[in-house]
Amino acid sequence: MSDIKQKILFINSEIYPYLPESDIANIGRYLPQGIQERKREIRSFMPRYGCINERKNQLHEVIRLSGMNIIISDVDRPLIIKVASISSARIQVYFIDNEDYFRRKQTFCDASGKFFEDNDERAVFFARGVLETVKKSRWAPDIIHCQGWIAQMVPAYLKKAYKDDPIFSNSKVVLSLYDDTPKGSFHPDFAGKAAFGGLTPADLPHLADPTGINLAKTAVQYADGIILGAEQVEPEIVGYAQSLGLPVLPFSRQALEDGSYVDAYCGFYDEL
Repeated sequence: MSDIKQKILFINSEIYPYLPESDIANIGRYLPQGIQERKREIRSFMPRYGCINERKNQLHEVIRLSGMNIIISDVDRPLIIKVASISSARIQVYFIDNEDYFRRKQTFCDASGKFFEDNDERAVFFARGVLETVKKSRWAPDIIHCQGWIAQMVPAYLKKAYKDDPIFSNSKVVLSLYDDTPKGSFHPDFAGKAAFGGLTPADLPHLADPTGINLAKTAVQYADGIILGAEQVEPEIVGYAQSLGLPVLPFSRQALEDGSYVDAYCGFYDEL
């Protein structure tokens, strides 16, 4: 069996040009293209924030993938899947949408800069929405690469709630860590709201104190490999990853600027 990981699923918090340029948004845009150019299959997801102009970016609903409901705190939330194409890159981007969670014009904080009180539920909805959509499409990824804090519940779901699902049984989880760790705290019952299937609050010990750092630690706990995507990642999170003996790909500003990070990431995938 080949060691080359052929199918790569990207779960992103930001992708340029749908959000302004940043290290996370640019990697979300150019990494999938680079991986696809290296003859791998890719799928790429992000939230459909309300600041994304659907007409300008030509988003349209994918009827065959929409129509599921995700229950959080005993409330059914409709899952809507949309798609747009970046024609110059020949890639498609899938968007997780829901009226309650992703129609507001800001991404993570309100107009006054206050962290949204339901950001915990938004992270849960996004993670489960992506995994349910991939499962419904019957596309089995070899690598699932999570980028940005809103994707950080994905590793726990994969290793607990979906561990027996044949779509994900051979998937390895790569977690990119950036300098986007939320400074505030999430809802006190984050772990209770996140419980689903085989994932219980006992599997989320860090979320007993639901800070941004502890959400990242939760992701690290269930990841197979770590990529440092920024120079200023919280040292406590990096130290935790190192304490678990996980493979860590160091940050390189030079590789980011000259594009050689794509080959470095590709090699990292194949080693897992």
